[in-house]
Amino acid sequence: MIRRSLLLINIDQRISCFTVGSEGVNCLVILPSRSRLYAGYVKRQALYACSTCTPKGGEAAGVCLACSYKCHEGHDLFELYTKRNFRCDCGNRKFTELQCKLSPDKDEVNSLNKYSHNFFGVYCTCSRPYPDPDDQVEDEMIQCVVCEDWLHGRHLGCVVPDCVELQEMICESCMNKNPFLWTYAAHLAVPGAPVQENEERGGESSTNLSNREGLVDDVIEPSCKRSREEAEPTCRLKELQEIGQKRIQSGAVFWPSGWRAKLCSCNTCQERLCEAGLSFLLDESDTVLAYEKKGKNNEQKQEGHDPLMSALDNLNRVQQLEIIHGYNDMKTELKDFLQRFATEGKVVTSDDIRQFFEQQQSRKRQRVDATGHFY
Repeated sequence: MIRRSLLLINIDQRISCFTVGSEGVNCLVILPSRSRLYAGYVKRQALYACSTCTPKGGEAAGVCLACSYKCHEGHDLFELYTKRNFRCDCGNRKFTELQCKLSPDKDEVNSLNKYSHNFFGVYCTCSRPYPDPDDQVEDEMIQCVVCEDWLHGRHLGCVVPDCVELQEMICESCMNKNPFLWTYAAHLAVPGAPVQENEERGGESSTNLSNREGLVDDVIEPSCKRSREEAEPTCRLKELQEIGQKRIQSGAVFWPSGWRAKLCSCNTCQERLCEAGLSFLLDESDTVLAYEKKGKNNEQKQEGHDPLMSALDNLNRVQQLEIIHGYNDMKTELKDFLQRFATEGKVVTSDDIRQFFEQQQSRKRQRVDATGHFY
């Protein structure tokens, strides 16, 4: 999944409604009820890491989107996009000087959470921040569906295919840790790496070769004429291994839409996936694409069609980041600006608001002139 800003609905943590008018951008945030906040490990949710509360050198910790607003406002946060099977750490023993305002009674540690260098604001095999102020190369970051780290396209060891937004990627490291995935890759993955044929196939007759190729179709798409009893004992992975078609085991692998449904789910393969911690690969609703689709559908049911969200979908990553960073900066500065009037008991006039936005535009031009980019 392509790296992009988290300007979309998080169905597990909040509902956001964005509107645009002559007065600017408004955001309505509805936090969930307390009973839903700490129910357990969430199947997939948006996460942040707070470098203010858990600086580098300490223990890695992640906080949910609701806590990022309620408990960590004004802190330095790293956006982690989404992670699977994670429980919010906010206020547990990793946060020695902070208590969660939403669910103060929490376990000291969430032992099933998985952490990586992402929680300290670095990504990819190059362990660099994102955005990287020292990187002048325009490059997409793509998330591995297994380790969920973000990697630069140029560090994947392969050519990134077209329409990557509709595909899932498994990095080379995760492929090598689970070598049986290379068998699937030879038959199911998006074309890109050269395919090596088994030497024995060179001497096969055209009839035998045709039969074997037909077997691949049967394995991947079992005939509807087969009975359930006939199909269940068959191990798709074993039959693919017997076909002998191989792929160069190098570089990341991209998988097309629906590839998870073609993985073998026999008892042996289920046990193999469970032991490797990869049972989620049999769950098509685990994908980030399914998460985003569910979130957008939920938004439309709750608030109706949002023209701003539709407009953002048509922008590239850099433009999306510019908008969300600009919005976040404006929201923080506007809050501070209005707080001064509230503290002094003054009335905010139209001239005050106009002056505020003129200062915003001036600072934006200064940043663009200085860096060539606006973040």
